[in-house]
Amino acid sequence: MNAIIACGGTGGHLFPGLAVAEVLRKRGHEVMLFISEKEIDSLAVSSRPEFKFEKLPTIGLPSPFSPAIVRFTQRFAESLSACRRIYRTFEPHAVLGMGGFTSTAPILAGRMRGVPTFIHESNAIPGKANRLTARVVRAVLLGFKECAQYFPAKHTEVTGTPIRSDLQRMDRAAARRKLGLRTDLRTLLVMGGSQGAAGINQSMIKSLPALQGEPFQVIHLSGARDERLASDNYQREKVPAYVAAFHHAMEEVYSAADLAIARSGAASLSELAAFALPSILIPFPYAAEDHQTRNADIFVRADAAVMLREADLSGDLLARKIREIIADPHRLHRMSENCGRLAPKNAAELVVDTMERYTENHGARS
Repeated sequence: MNAIIACGGTGGHLFPGLAVAEVLRKRGHEVMLFISEKEIDSLAVSSRPEFKFEKLPTIGLPSPFSPAIVRFTQRFAESLSACRRIYRTFEPHAVLGMGGFTSTAPILAGRMRGVPTFIHESNAIPGKANRLTARVVRAVLLGFKECAQYFPAKHTEVTGTPIRSDLQRMDRAAARRKLGLRTDLRTLLVMGGSQGAAGINQSMIKSLPALQGEPFQVIHLSGARDERLASDNYQREKVPAYVAAFHHAMEEVYSAADLAIARSGAASLSELAAFALPSILIPFPYAAEDHQTRNADIFVRADAAVMLREADLSGDLLARKIREIIADPHRLHRMSENCGRLAPKNAAELVVDTMERYTENHGARS
């Protein structure tokens, strides 16, 4: 089949979309990706020449009373018209939206052509775009079973959130050597997700004086803005660290770490679970409907993570939590095992199975 995957806007939509695209291609299907005009999308697909992609002009849905609604409507109409034009040439048999308003116009254009359409919701609470789009799709695919209550039961399937095939666990010592780190020290990974995390960066920097002399080392993915600041502070406090704005071979950093400090976007959580990596989760406080807190709750209840709210965060509190967990090998081991149990099993394959099933049925009917 010819499949469209609309997956732009954030790493949380883009990377699971790429994971599904990999499986579709492996099974002999043609894939086209719709991405947003953001730089993160262009960077991610630039290393994937095997996929066709198109950029769509989209923006988030503002309040209906905001003057920005005019601009939104205009951009949405441009997006819809671009999709309909592309579909006349590409002729899709299925359209999958990974969430966000980059996926709404492609779904609507697919519905207008009468082809099977799907959305994937990776979070514990659905976003506005998916709530709206769910009314017109054949099936809603879920990352967490806890999200099913927000959608009509007969149209939901729990698949888990897909992760990329290149995220395979490596030997821990080899991964540490690749990053120039010692192989014999407990290792903490600090990351803020594709949109950066100034709050996490600042708190980690403030925690360093209290962590001096602790037998551990740090991998800190700071985002471009804070890279120099973070690097200078690790050097000043004599805490051994690998600091980078980003690191594209994420399997290296996940494999090297014993504990992570991270946001609780669904894609990040799926990746942490795939590497059985316990975490201190700091939900992004401005996420829509506080969905990152709900995501984190699932991991906290499973004793795979502890959660700290950004509003309560201080350098001392973070230092204390890091020390408590990293100094307790039994607790780390237990949290790691619990985290591994939350890993999505073949999520990308399950998504593609559903797309194939509906497309075969559609072909049989038409």
